[in-house]
Parts: sequence; structure tokens; C-alpha cells
Amino acid sequence: MRIVWTPEAEQDRTAIWDYLEARDPQAALRIDRLFADAVAKLADFPMLGPAGDIPGTRELTPHRRYRLIYEIADDTIWILVLVHTARQWPPID
Repeated sequence: MRIVWTPEAEQDRTAIWDYLEARDPQAALRIDRLFADAVAKLADFPMLGPAGDIPGTRELTPHRRYRLIYEIADDTIWILVLVHTARQWPPID
């Protein structure tokens, strides 16, 4: 399956990288590798994550502090957001 990161998810990943890299560059590398490995597994096992809180989505927890929200459409896995577990998800409107 094809993997596509939405601009929002890419922004989330960059923000996490920037935050961690400023404090502990090795931690930034480790966490980003966890994200990359988790997404790579989805290409072969798209149903790996359980159903998400928003209908039609699934969630994967590559690290105990981060949730990756994605959806499957045809032959594409869309990475929608990457959120810290302390953040409200889904957001309250």
C-alpha cells in the first residue's frame, strides 16, 4: 500500500522533531525512527492499529506518548495527524 502523510501530519512530525532535537538530539532520532518504522509496518499490515475515535480512522501508538491517526482509502494509507497522548483527540470544536 502507498503511504501519504498529510500536511498536518508532516507539521506534527516536524514540531515533535524540533522540540526534541533542541533538548536531546538522540531522543529526536529515536522517536522519529519509531514513527518511520510504525508507518512502514502499515504498508504491509494496514489494519494493525485499532479503530480510532473518529469513524473511519485507525490509531497506532508507536511510542507511549504519541498516537498516529490514519485512514485507509483504496490502496492508500493517509497519515492524518501525530498527536501527543496528553493532547485532546479528537479535538473539541
